Amino acid sequence: MSRVQKLAVGSIFVGIVVLGLKTLAWWLTGSLALLSDALESTVNVVTAVAALVAIRIAARPADAGHPYGHHKAELLSAILEGVMIVVAALLIFRAAYYGFLDPRPIDAPMEGLLINGGAAVVNAAWCRVLIVQGRRLRSPALVADGKHLLSDVISSVAVILGVLATVISGVAQMDAVLAALVAVNILWSGWKLLRDSMSGLMDESLPESTLAAVREIISAHAREALEAHDLRTRHAGTANFIEFHLVVHGNMTVVAAHDLCDRIEAALKARVPDCVVTIHVEPENKVKHTGIVVL
Repeated sequence: MSRVQKLAVGSIFVGIVVLGLKTLAWWLTGSLALLSDALESTVNVVTAVAALVAIRIAARPADAGHPYGHHKAELLSAILEGVMIVVAALLIFRAAYYGFLDPRPIDAPMEGLLINGGAAVVNAAWCRVLIVQGRRLRSPALVADGKHLLSDVISSVAVILGVLATVISGVAQMDAVLAALVAVNILWSGWKLLRDSMSGLMDESLPESTLAAVREIISAHAREALEAHDLRTRHAGTANFIEFHLVVHGNMTVVAAHDLCDRIEAALKARVPDCVVTIHVEPENKVKHTGIVVL
């Protein structure tokens, strides 16, 4: 099992533990705000399972039916997580509405807050692990899971402070208002996750900093060529796809052109991780005098 898959399995176990703690805190207090926190943790468990399935699919090599690989499976998982977050927010809004109309006092608040605080600490530690390791391993599913947990931690801290304020003030409706505010934060995090994941599915190009590095490498390693143009890039999960046209002298042999392409490809792969390079060689009459200037 790969490191990414082990972290995904860990997310499932952490999610179950945190869900159990938050559910216990809600059961002790009856607080709508703590219920909203527990509902978000339910989403965490479901999406952690989805992330594990997506990571396992994305790790499969390319085959006849999927010649470009299965990298986008992780992006689909991140979109599912975003949808689940939005659904959880709507459920919390519903509970907050009815709770505001018919408020009830909070029972055993200190016990519930201590338990919920413990769950928040566990989530904070694990979300840091997921974000740091997800970026290092270039796993969109792990990073998405970590960012979702970060929003969960922020929500939990706000819930704890809000429930404490509700108990001190004695205003029962504050609990429902707080739950609605948590739902707004969850809804925003779900929207950002959906937006970022859709960019990958829509074949968004590599970041400008990476594109600058790609142009620099091609320019420096294509000395025997005339120019390179029509550079196109996209990313899908951990994979980066780079393709361009390389114009060479008409008297260059096929072997020499092939060796030139191999050197450029090797240089790109040394600089851009997990990249798939496609180079279309053209004769000198295809010069466009645009694109990448060869040194």
